[in-house]
Amino acid sequence: MKTNKMCAIFANKHEYNQLRPLTDKRSLSTLYYAGKYRIIDFPLSSIVNAGINNVYTLINQEKVRSYFDHIGGGKEWGLDTIGSYDYLDSYQSMLEQKARGENYFDNIITFLETANLPYTVFIGNKMIGNFDLRSMLHFHQENNNKITAAFKRVDLSNVAPDDQIFILDNNNTVLATQQAIDSQKLETYNLALNIFIVNTDWLISELKKAQRSGTSTDIAKRLGELAAKYRVSAYEYTGYLRNIYNIKSYYDANMDMLNKKKRDLLLYGNQKIITRIRNEVGTYFGVDSKAVNSMFATGSKIDGEVRNSIISRRVKIENKALVKDAIVMSNCQIETGSVVENAIIDKNSVIKKNVTVKGTKDHPVIVTKGSIVESNLINR
Repeated sequence: MKTNKMCAIFANKHEYNQLRPLTDKRSLSTLYYAGKYRIIDFPLSSIVNAGINNVYTLINQEKVRSYFDHIGGGKEWGLDTIGSYDYLDSYQSMLEQKARGENYFDNIITFLETANLPYTVFIGNKMIGNFDLRSMLHFHQENNNKITAAFKRVDLSNVAPDDQIFILDNNNTVLATQQAIDSQKLETYNLALNIFIVNTDWLISELKKAQRSGTSTDIAKRLGELAAKYRVSAYEYTGYLRNIYNIKSYYDANMDMLNKKKRDLLLYGNQKIITRIRNEVGTYFGVDSKAVNSMFATGSKIDGEVRNSIISRRVKIENKALVKDAIVMSNCQIETGSVVENAIIDKNSVIKKNVTVKGTKDHPVIVTKGSIVESNLINR
């Protein structure tokens, strides 16, 4: 058994009603990000960049199609190679087993025993960051921890009501955890990132104890409580981070990528962010087009004006159309003379000729997937 090898539990648990209608037919993990990426790419790339190829993935079975549409066979992430082991399970299955009085963590335990690796990473699905799990493992080993939790100091805009907040001493030792909604209003919060490194044998033992006592299926919450129980040293993440839990946080996270410093920190650091490859031509810009401070994925045709916007794949923006401060997902068409401002246009939508779609930065207008907008849509 290799002493520095890890397996991973990748938990796609988090879903928020505040992200609807964008998540009506897709999971939070598969929301578009920065044009060509999906949110799932960031935790999954962190896993792969750490040399991990044994992955237990928990998903929401009601939205499994969006997961497979993006991941496919896992080729880009090396999860289809010899020696890799990608196990898929659902939270609904665990809850059903728990309701029947069965051992609801047994599938995870079997995975951990089969992988037979000394360390396990648990990572959630809603944090956008470039996480160096090898560095975190070295911290875990140096501190001789049973469990190591990652955190970042953030302001309130990066905290969801159901998030775990760590209470730390001056040495970043975890003294306690509390739900964000119950915490006092502060300038900064020690946000738990839902990333943990644990000794695998110890984790197996704790999971067996948990299911014997009927503990919740929420593994991240349990691991946070254990970090406090054993007073372990927490690992501070200092890179770019966005926590996705409502429309505003999603919109702002995309707009962040128009800032070169933030974009370089997240996308162009030492660790590559991997996404699904599309063999397409580059975006075409017409003679009369104008593009200012915007990001474009492949396969689009731009004849109008684009300012401060994120444009995904195969988008058509016609002559005299204006797209400003907007997110436009794949296969959309913005027809001649239309204005799209402070908006999120979901995939396969059409904004008809001379139509205005306009929101505000705090309340962007959302055009749902596959819509044909033939009259003005304005939020004031």
